[in-house]
Amino acid sequence: MQPALHDPTQLDPEARAFYVEAMDLLAAEKLPFLVGGAYALARYTGIVRHTKDFDVFVRPVDCEAVLQAFANRGWRSERTFPHWLGKAYHGENFLDVIFSSGNGIAEVDDGWFEHAVAGTVLDRAVLLCPAEEILWSKGLIMERERYDGADVVHLLRACAPKLDWRRLLQRFGPNWRVLLSHLILFGYIYPTERSLVPHDVLQEMLARLLQEQKAPPGGEKMCQGTLLSREQYLVDVNEWGYRDARLTPRSTMNEGDVAQWTAAIGTDMPPGEPVAATEREA
Repeated sequence: MQPALHDPTQLDPEARAFYVEAMDLLAAEKLPFLVGGAYALARYTGIVRHTKDFDVFVRPVDCEAVLQAFANRGWRSERTFPHWLGKAYHGENFLDVIFSSGNGIAEVDDGWFEHAVAGTVLDRAVLLCPAEEILWSKGLIMERERYDGADVVHLLRACAPKLDWRRLLQRFGPNWRVLLSHLILFGYIYPTERSLVPHDVLQEMLARLLQEQKAPPGGEKMCQGTLLSREQYLVDVNEWGYRDARLTPRSTMNEGDVAQWTAAIGTDMPPGEPVAATEREA
C-alpha cells in the first residue's frame, strides 16, 4: 500500500488552490516539472510534513519560461538566486522553482526526469523527484540550522532495496565521502537494517577511503565544507587561506553567486519561516 502523499485537510484551502493551479498551468503550457520537497518525501517514506511552500523542480533551461508563465497568471515571480532558485508568490503563499541546489552541485538534468516516479499530489497526477536525486541533494545539506541527515537515513531505510546504487554513486561523484558518511550513520541508527546497504557498495567505498588515505596529499589547499554549509566554513576561505570549493569545477557557482548566497544568510527567508526553509532541495 502506497503511503499517502499529504493530508489535504491540513493544508490551507488558498494554498492548496494555488499549488493545484500552478501544476495545472505548467501541464497546460507543456512545461516539464517534477514535484519534490515534503510531497516526494511522503511518497517514499510515509513521513508527512506540513510545510508552507511547494517545490517544483525544472531543468535550468526551463526556469525562465516557468517563472514567466506564473507571472502571466498575475503571480509575482522572481529568480531569487540565479544559480539555483526562483519563486512565485500568490497572496500569503509561495512556491519554489528549483533547478539546482544552493551549493551549485545537484543541477536538475534529464536524468531527474528519466528516473522520476509517478505519483498523485493534491489529486493531480505528477512526476516526483527520484529517490537517488533526493538523496544526492539532501545529503549535501549540513547547515547549522538545517541538517537533512534524518531525511537521508529515512529514505535509505525505505528505498535501499530498490535504489540504483551505481547511479547514486555516480551522482555523488567526487563527493562520495559524504555518501559514505551517511551510510555509516545509517548502520549506526538502524543496526538491524545494516544489510540494506549492499556489501559491495560499502566495500568499494571503504577501499577508496583507504587508498586516498595512503596517497600523499597534493594540490592546492582547499575547503570543501562550503559545499555542505554556506556559513560555517566562511572562516576557512576568508581568513585561513583555503580555496572555496564552490569556485572549482565541483560546482556551477561563480564569485557573484557565492557573494549573493552569502549576503542572504539569515535574511532570505519569508517572515515566520525558520532560517534556511527555502533550501528545501528535494
